[in-house]
Amino acid sequence: MGYILKNSWALLLGMFLLMLGNGMQGTLLSVRGALEGFGPTTMSYVMTAYYVGFLAGSRLAPRLIRRVGHVRVFAALASLVSAAFIAYAMAPDPYVWAALRLVVGFGFSGVYVVAESWLNDAATNETRGQALSAYMIIQMVGLVLAQFLILTADPSGFILFAVISVLVSVSFAPILLSVSPAPSFHTAKPMTLARLFKTSPLGSVGAFILGGVLSVLFGMTAVFATEIGLDTPEIALLVGVSYLGAMIMQYPIGWASDRMDRRLLIIIITGASAVAISFGLLIASSFYTMLFLGFLIGATASPLYSLLIAHTNDYLEVEDMANASGALVFLNGVGAVGTPVIVGIAMTKFGAFSYYYAIIILMGSIALYGAYRMTRRDAIPIEETMSYTPVMPQTTPIAAELAQEVAIEAAEADEEEKNS
Repeated sequence: MGYILKNSWALLLGMFLLMLGNGMQGTLLSVRGALEGFGPTTMSYVMTAYYVGFLAGSRLAPRLIRRVGHVRVFAALASLVSAAFIAYAMAPDPYVWAALRLVVGFGFSGVYVVAESWLNDAATNETRGQALSAYMIIQMVGLVLAQFLILTADPSGFILFAVISVLVSVSFAPILLSVSPAPSFHTAKPMTLARLFKTSPLGSVGAFILGGVLSVLFGMTAVFATEIGLDTPEIALLVGVSYLGAMIMQYPIGWASDRMDRRLLIIIITGASAVAISFGLLIASSFYTMLFLGFLIGATASPLYSLLIAHTNDYLEVEDMANASGALVFLNGVGAVGTPVIVGIAMTKFGAFSYYYAIIILMGSIALYGAYRMTRRDAIPIEETMSYTPVMPQTTPIAAELAQEVAIEAAEADEEEKNS
């Protein structure tokens, strides 16, 4: 880890500042939107615009990088993001906000592509796993701490939007002033969705549905919290525990993943989550119950993304894994695009707690489909499965490919150990 910190500290520091800014914006917009009188349906369109922009950016950013280079793309997109954060406060209008969220989603996607390319280039075969771990830790710590920065000023004013803009603007300094040269850029061509589904139906369907779960969790939690009347510190805590759960449970779920049938683990995680949420709502709807449910949903949904990638890898040849990662990221993004809108409309018509019911339905659907798939194909022997490698859902195909390289190297090391 020391090698990674020494050689990539500027990149990691810059990404930490970026995650502080990105983590603040969704919660701040939800709180400010409620103050402006925007309902859950309106805010759902604002929130989903980010995922539309992010999905478009993950497809178009590589073309921009090939055309003008990493540094120019990073500087241009980060500048757009910084300007958009200031514009939020200047024009508190849902149409303007949706357009700005689209720009922010596109910009962050491109920035992530550049940063992850630099990270991959700076790592060696021996340190790639450590680099990915450091990157994930920086992301999650930044997102958690961002929730508490919201408590430093009045959300009805201009200051918090300026803080986000400053964080993003300052983030480029350590990255662009570092001595690391821009890496050569390459991305694998995504596998066709038809081939991916034929290879791993559960991985494909699960990634698509999980995109909806994650977009509701990270896009609509603060909207739900404002609808039921929580104050700003309670909203920040509720969103923060979701990210905290995602960070804490990556290792335990990864450990279990390498020791049992992954389909069964997927069923257990999603089924238990759906049942626990249902049971929790029946017992009480207190704030402490919501904190527990927020932690639980984050703890199950975010590691599930890595688990689905690992499950898909079990049915792939090594040379196909990078291609499959891009297709899985795309499916996850498509699933994320429309779900917040559906949930926002349901919250308007049937009440704020439709937020929880949507997650119950989505997680339960993955569990049921996983149970069905277990009847269609025998399990792969555990000793023949690929290693679980954690990767965050907020990343791009570059990070997914980086995780695949780590998994491949681990598999090759295991094979060499068996043959020695």
